[in-house]
Amino acid sequence: MSRSLRIAAAVTAVGAATAVTLSLTAVQATAATGPYKGLPNGTKQAKTLVIGIDGTRYDKLLAADAPNLKGLIAGGMTATGNLYADPLAPTLSGPGWSTIATGVWPDKHGVKDNTFAGSHYDLYPDLATRLETAAPTASTLVVASWSPVADTVFNGRADLRIPEADNDTRTAADAADYLRNGNPDTTFLHFDQVDEAGHGYGGASPQYMAAIHSVDGLVGQVVQAVKARPGYAAEDWLIVVTTDHGHTDAGGHGGNSANERQTFVVADGAGFTPGSTRQDVKPVDIAPTVLKHEGVAIDPAWKLDGRPIDEITPDAFDALRPSLQTRIDETGIPSGTKGWTRTAPGGWSIDNSRMPGGGVTEWRGWTFATDEFWTAAQLGQARETNVRARNVFAVADSDEWDDKSHGAGQFDSTLLSPRYPVGGASSATLSYATDYKVDGPQTGDVYVVFDSGTLQLVKSYRADANGFEKIAIAVPAGATTAQLQFRYTGTNSAFWTVDQVALTL
Repeated sequence: MSRSLRIAAAVTAVGAATAVTLSLTAVQATAATGPYKGLPNGTKQAKTLVIGIDGTRYDKLLAADAPNLKGLIAGGMTATGNLYADPLAPTLSGPGWSTIATGVWPDKHGVKDNTFAGSHYDLYPDLATRLETAAPTASTLVVASWSPVADTVFNGRADLRIPEADNDTRTAADAADYLRNGNPDTTFLHFDQVDEAGHGYGGASPQYMAAIHSVDGLVGQVVQAVKARPGYAAEDWLIVVTTDHGHTDAGGHGGNSANERQTFVVADGAGFTPGSTRQDVKPVDIAPTVLKHEGVAIDPAWKLDGRPIDEITPDAFDALRPSLQTRIDETGIPSGTKGWTRTAPGGWSIDNSRMPGGGVTEWRGWTFATDEFWTAAQLGQARETNVRARNVFAVADSDEWDDKSHGAGQFDSTLLSPRYPVGGASSATLSYATDYKVDGPQTGDVYVVFDSGTLQLVKSYRADANGFEKIAIAVPAGATTAQLQFRYTGTNSAFWTVDQVALTL
C-alpha cells in the first residue's frame, strides 16, 4: 500500500527505540578531509546514527529472525514502554517521528496527524537543527524512506536531507555510502517496509515478520558501513534504532490498543550494561541523548520533555515494580499483568481516612501503578495522555473506583511524602510530573507542612493540566523539615497522576 493511502488508513484505524553506543579506543583519525557528495566534512569524534524502523512492534521484533538488531539489543540496555494516544495525539507517523526528532510530546510540537498541520517546529526544532545551531561546523545527514521525515520533520538546518520515497534498499545504500566514505557527525535514517507490511497484511502476519527480517539485513549493511570507516577506531559511536508506533494484529494504527502503542529503546556502549532492561526511558529521550553525546549542553529554556538517558534516575515509586500485583476487581486488564499496589515506598504514606468503604479495590485511594496496567482499565478515557510519568507512578482515579458500589461519600485520598530536610534554607523548589484530568466535580491540591505546623496550600488543580511542575516554596526561618501532601477528591470524575516528586534546596 502506498504511503499516501496508508495515511488515510491510519487516521481511521481503530487500533521504538533502540539505542546502541559503540565505545571505541582512540587509535586512528577519520580519513575524510572534505565534503562528500554534498555533505560537509564532520568535525566531531563523537558520532551518532539514529535508525528509525516505522511501525515496528517490539514483541514481533523479538520473535523475528533479526540477528543484527538482536545483536544490538544483547550488547546494551533495552527499555520498553507505551506511546500516547488520543486526545494527546493518535498513534500515527507524523506525531511519532516529530516526538522522536524534537524531544517533546505532541502537546508541545503540535503535530497531531500526518498532515503536520499546527506544528511548532519553530519552537521545538529537530535534533539536527539543535546540533547545527550549537555547533555550526557539525555535519548532519537525514535519509528517509518516508519522505516527510526528510522534507518536514527535519525541515531546519540539517546539511543534507535525502527523501527516498518508500525505497528502503536505496535508503540503506545511500546511508551506507555516506557513512563509509563521507564524514557525517549525526545521521538520521528511516526505513518504511515494516509499516507497509503491517498495513498490507497485519502485525500478526508472516509478511510482517519477513519485513522485520528484511530491514534487519539493511541495518546490518549500514552498521557494517560504520565499522568500515577508515577512522572508526578513533570515533565514539552512538547508534539509535527507534519506531514511531506499533500495529494491530489485523493491521493498522492510530488507536489506543497496547499493540499500537508499543515502543522500545536499546542503548549499547559506555555507561550501558549489556543485557540490562529499563522501563523509564522514552522516545522523547532520544534527541537529548544524541545532543549530549555530540557535546551539546541541554538548555532548560528549550523545555524538552526528554532527558539524556544517563541522567534519568529511578525515583522511590519505581522501586515498587518487583512487588506489583495482578488485578482483583478489574476485568479489562489482562489477568497476568502485574501493575499496581497501595503499599507505599519508604517514607511515603497514603491517608484514606476520608475514603468510603468499597469501590474498585485497585483504585481505592491513591495507588501506585504502571501505564500498561492502568490504561488497560478502560481505553479511550485519556489515561494514555500520562506521558510524562516514568515507570511506576502514583494515581488517584475516582472514575474507575466508582465503577463498583461503595459507601456514601466521595473519593477523598491524600498522598504524603517523606519529610525532607530544609534546615538553613530560605527557599525550596518542588518538582513533579503530573497529569490532571477533569470530568465532573473534583479537586486536586498540593500542600506543604513545615515541621509540625499547619497545612500551606502550594498548588490547586481545577482544570486539565499535563506537564512537569516546578514550584518555588518559601521556607520559614527555623524550619527543619517539610512534608508534601497531594489531596484528591472526586465524585466519579476523572483522575490525577503524580511522579518524580522532588524537593530541592
